[in-house]
Amino acid sequence: MPFTIGLDYGTNSARALVVDCKDGREIGTAVVNYPSGHQGILLNPADHHLARQSPADYLFALETATKQAIHAAQQADPSFSVDQVVGIGMDGTGSSPIPVDAGNVPLAFSEKFKNNPNAQCWLWKDHTSIPEAAEITRIAAAMRPQYLAKIGGTYSSEWFWAKVWHCLKVDPEVFDAAYSWVELSDFIPAVLAGVTDPKKIMRGVCMAGHKAIYAEDWGGLPDKSFLRELDPYLAELRDRLFEKAHDASVSAGNLCPEWAAKLGLPSGIPIAIGEMDVHYGAIGCGVDEGTLVKVIGTSTCDCAVVSAEKTVADIPGICGIVKGAILPGYFGVEAGQSAVGDIFKWFVEGVLEDESLHGKLTEDAAALKPGQSGLLALDWNNGNRTILVDQLLTGLLLGQTLYTTKAEIYRALIEGTAFGARAIVDRIKEYGVPVERIVCSGGIAEKNALLMQIYADVTGCEMRVSRSSQSCALGSAIGAAVVAGVHPDFKTAQAAMTGLKEVSYKPIPENQAIYQKLYGLYRDLHDSFGGVSKSADLGHVMKDLLAIKAQQQS
Repeated sequence: MPFTIGLDYGTNSARALVVDCKDGREIGTAVVNYPSGHQGILLNPADHHLARQSPADYLFALETATKQAIHAAQQADPSFSVDQVVGIGMDGTGSSPIPVDAGNVPLAFSEKFKNNPNAQCWLWKDHTSIPEAAEITRIAAAMRPQYLAKIGGTYSSEWFWAKVWHCLKVDPEVFDAAYSWVELSDFIPAVLAGVTDPKKIMRGVCMAGHKAIYAEDWGGLPDKSFLRELDPYLAELRDRLFEKAHDASVSAGNLCPEWAAKLGLPSGIPIAIGEMDVHYGAIGCGVDEGTLVKVIGTSTCDCAVVSAEKTVADIPGICGIVKGAILPGYFGVEAGQSAVGDIFKWFVEGVLEDESLHGKLTEDAAALKPGQSGLLALDWNNGNRTILVDQLLTGLLLGQTLYTTKAEIYRALIEGTAFGARAIVDRIKEYGVPVERIVCSGGIAEKNALLMQIYADVTGCEMRVSRSSQSCALGSAIGAAVVAGVHPDFKTAQAAMTGLKEVSYKPIPENQAIYQKLYGLYRDLHDSFGGVSKSADLGHVMKDLLAIKAQQQS
């Protein structure tokens, strides 16, 4: 009976999952928190845009979580043996590039740079490169508009080239010491395969296409003339990166003897190409054409696929349309919100300073009707990823009175994220991407029925929940099962290894009617503060909120 192991590198922790390839049964799992910084993130109180991570934490989590998951599998199923493990896969956050030397060793491991945040991994939520992202957008619009067309028209500060360029500007010593830069999702498979030459790493098209402007249409990475226009040193760096990126049908290599011994696994088993966490998460949710997958966590990512035999229109404001990015043979369409769970965490733990209140606030908020609070929130507490693509936007709570309660605020924050979710669904449907059902994954989707019902009411779509609570790790395990030859392709593997929970959240018509009014007000705020409309009249918004509140209280 073959098993594979899926590794999922999240924002605060990493997890490992031992999966039965026959039916997707999860027999062993482990979660390891990153030990460094604040909840695994290296922060700078003087710069709230900075967010880095220690590459040493990644290797610690790799060994610890894998061993713990194997032990858990042995305890749960005495018939399980490590000899039955036929492959391993992983996913990671992105864009999270790591500066490495010529031996693929992170600069952070050196004595010289061990305490330098610029030598660490530049985590996805690092937004220090806002000026560089804006400049890349400006120059690309003038020189290479095709570069922007497949990434929504705007290059983001969350992405590869902006971060690398910012490092060059603020810390040329680190930039010069870095032979290359490797995304987290490419780094871990390379480590497992024992690859010591950065140029020989099997890079995933998922991260390359969505974050580094890679496409076969223009010969791979951005051309050197364009990069030279940004900075000549970036053009030189291009030669030390990669020429070819691969979809998940290709193996990243085979488990080397060193790491086989560390993990207690058979040497030589295939390693799946690394993908972004949410892309493998979409696979773990059973994504196919017509299904929108929402991986709801710290932030939220939305993933859809369209057959590569079809033409997909360029969609303004989304994170990218990349062939092979999620499933081989399909265009991967990605969008998302920069903060969802982080917003609730900020309010409960940061403002109220009591993390135990999540349950009570959810209960109290569920007792309220839509619109009863008289509040309306914008979900931009960590900027806007889609559809405005602006990290300088901030959150907003409108409609407060002297009688506003914390439960009303909590519900308004949930509704704000739901309105942001609807804006994404409406945008991709407008440009021809089919959305016939929505499948959600993550702890919030599993545990918060209130949020799921609100999302159904706001979007007008039935919300389903993935059978696996570890859909990203499961997707990585599915990728391993395919490259190991257990299943001939992803469609077959998904049919065998994924499923949905029985629970379903269907739109409630009377709630939909109220949320339609509230969403209209949300779009007024969205378009005004987001710069879409230059002459918006917002004088009616507060009064309309009060009118809806009075209606719902009667």
